[in-house]
Amino acid sequence: MNKVELLHKNYLRSLQIEKRWVLLYQIIIFLVFFGSWELFSQKQWIDPLIFSSPSKIWALLITKIQDGSLLTNLGVTLTETVFGFILGTLLGTLLAAILWWSSMISKVLDPYLVILNAMPKVALGPVLIVAMGPGYPSIIAMGAIISVIITTIVVYTSFKEVDPNYLKVLQTFGATRYECFKEAILPASFPTIISTLKVNVGLSWVGVIVGEFLVSSKGLGYMIIYGFQVFNFTLVFLSLLVIAVFATIMYQLVDLLEKKLIKE
Repeated sequence: MNKVELLHKNYLRSLQIEKRWVLLYQIIIFLVFFGSWELFSQKQWIDPLIFSSPSKIWALLITKIQDGSLLTNLGVTLTETVFGFILGTLLGTLLAAILWWSSMISKVLDPYLVILNAMPKVALGPVLIVAMGPGYPSIIAMGAIISVIITTIVVYTSFKEVDPNYLKVLQTFGATRYECFKEAILPASFPTIISTLKVNVGLSWVGVIVGEFLVSSKGLGYMIIYGFQVFNFTLVFLSLLVIAVFATIMYQLVDLLEKKLIKE
């Protein structure tokens, strides 16, 4: 084994050791957090009525799984979030492509994009509900609208920052504007699009939960509101933890997509 191979092997080994330490620290933080939460609640160092405890949340989780209510509400929210996530990302990327394609359109719409980005999108919830009705369409639209503008701005900026020399080379060989976009602009912007997907995971959950706060009679957002109304904070924390778990799963799926695209 030569020196280069030995260095490469040692580097890979160090990466594996680092990953193990990171995982160990993550597990320790998890155990310390929930262990302290349980201890403080049992000793009543924190108000167990307001802050509940992991053991109560776990018991409620089992109950809700057995009676089927958790899976029903989770299915509703997850469906709305996934559709809102996909719709917001696709519309944002499409709008970014249109802005890149036409400099005139981008100049006309630029101030409006700034205004829409600064506007609190959740404030549009009541308007969407009145316009689209108190059902799935308005909640999905809420999940999409909260991410579409930021997606447009970020992806369009990435399109503009692609090295113009790539385009000049393609144009020298007679490439059309569509071919330039397909062969240079879009592939070069994949990392930015993936990063936007990661951001949109959280934004889509926020939009859908806010929509469910306002109108839904099903879903995790409804469970949170119902928990507040009946002063059942164990139900509130259960809903929040379920949201955290499935938002993390969605994020990890996007991360796997990123690794696959980069590898290819």
